[in-house]
Amino acid sequence: MKLYGAYQKELYLYLYSLCRNRHQAEDLLHETFLKALLALPDGHTNMRAWLYMVARNLFYNQQKKKSKEILTEEQNDIPEESTNGDLLENILAEESRRLLYQSIQKLEVRKREIIQMQYFGGMSQKEIAAILYITPENVRVLAYRAKKELKKYLESYEMEND
Repeated sequence: MKLYGAYQKELYLYLYSLCRNRHQAEDLLHETFLKALLALPDGHTNMRAWLYMVARNLFYNQQKKKSKEILTEEQNDIPEESTNGDLLENILAEESRRLLYQSIQKLEVRKREIIQMQYFGGMSQKEIAAILYITPENVRVLAYRAKKELKKYLESYEMEND
């Protein structure tokens, strides 16, 4: 299925960022593509946005069902590919990714989703607006505020460690 090959990695990362659980993200990913297989019309104009919307809805529906349970967070267990490059550069790059991930997790859910869809999913503001049921202008404003907050988090971290 070409659709799976094209979008599975970015949808997995999106779902993982929502639930922070590798197994739950995999289950939701498979359920998303099952729905696509069963319900997505062939001539759909924006399959990518539709998949994001379905994945997001599945996650929130699942959360509603589990609202009485306390979900435990897992460490970021996405495997890192080893390279033959400089060990120090790899450590610094990993630390930067970890810091960025932690900063993104501090954002409000809506802002976090917008940043993830925009920068990691490569989606336009119009596509994000359709998925989140808000206006493109609202997406622009929330993205601006989220970036401003991220900058503040990262600068405060740098000040603490200098």
